[in-house]
Amino acid sequence: MTEQKWQVHNPQGKQRVIVTQNLPGERWLTILGQAQCRVEVGRGTHNLSSRAIKTALGTRCHGVIGQLGEVWDKDLLTALKAAGGRVLSNYAVGYNNVDLAEATRLGIPLGNTPGVLTAATAEMAVALTFAAARRIGESERYIRAGRFSAWRMDLMLGKLLSRKTVGIVGAGRIGSAYALMMAQGHLMDVVYFSRSAKPSLEARVAAFNRYLTSHGERPLVCRRAAALDELLPVADVVSIHAPLTDATRHLLDARRLALMKPGAVLVNTSRGPVIHEEALVAHCRANPGFRAGLDVFENEPALAPGLADLENVVIVPHIGSATRYSREGMAVLAAANLAAVLQGYPVWNRADITPFLEEQMPRAAPSIVNAEDLGLDICDL
Repeated sequence: MTEQKWQVHNPQGKQRVIVTQNLPGERWLTILGQAQCRVEVGRGTHNLSSRAIKTALGTRCHGVIGQLGEVWDKDLLTALKAAGGRVLSNYAVGYNNVDLAEATRLGIPLGNTPGVLTAATAEMAVALTFAAARRIGESERYIRAGRFSAWRMDLMLGKLLSRKTVGIVGAGRIGSAYALMMAQGHLMDVVYFSRSAKPSLEARVAAFNRYLTSHGERPLVCRRAAALDELLPVADVVSIHAPLTDATRHLLDARRLALMKPGAVLVNTSRGPVIHEEALVAHCRANPGFRAGLDVFENEPALAPGLADLENVVIVPHIGSATRYSREGMAVLAAANLAAVLQGYPVWNRADITPFLEEQMPRAAPSIVNAEDLGLDICDL
């Protein structure tokens, strides 16, 4: 195995920080430099193994910016703590790759990067929705293969989504943003299943309804489903925005896929294991009118056998947040989390993180998911 190469920035820094992969942009390095950090950046393009990370930690490491594809389990978190680690900042909004309970037990704050990727991921869900519904991938393969000889009235007939129903599984920031894009942009009724009611989402649809009725158009429905099994049979599109937990793993299994309309569209930009991928392959084979658009996969980067061969599935390589704005913003948030903890700043933990993207950012950690459990000071600015 090739030895991991590291690039050192600010070598005279007082606190040693490991960044397991190089991050987009430059501002994140400035933030760490201003916090007097010696920054060692991995030069590889693949996720490091736990053994490689443990070797990099050595006996002195104050903080790490890690990647979603790394497994921060009890063993690795213990090694970080033993090296003097005071913070782990995950370059992602999700953190199912980290044993949060163990990090909290060890007193290690865990940072994540919410907010900055909300619009980008919601837009990707919209793109996948229409790519699947209108057979974009299938049509592109058809024309690239030289099979397009003439316009035909029955060629690549897809699904019209305007005035249909979209079902949202997990109406957090991204799920709500997607719901509004589909409601306000494409006049789709919204049914959502979430742990709690979303009055802000309902209020924004209600405000849009006032505009519709003032122009003589039918208002939209926006309601919360009492159960997922209630949502699935009524939705023409089901878009998943739930975090990956023990409760949501294989949330969409063979039984629940069978509850969906035979011609429905299923979209996933959250986490792959929320869908039982083998069951989805079987369902798509048995229901050629069913469509799916997937940005994430159960055993990423591997795909379930047969998935890539299905014409009624659109697949892209986990690019939901892949805009320059979002990825550079995530780097800024990840660095700000780490720098703030090392400097003893309080925690922001507010829905609006845009102040951290401005030139003068707050003296706070943008988002520490276990801040309350660790008794960290919450910013009162």
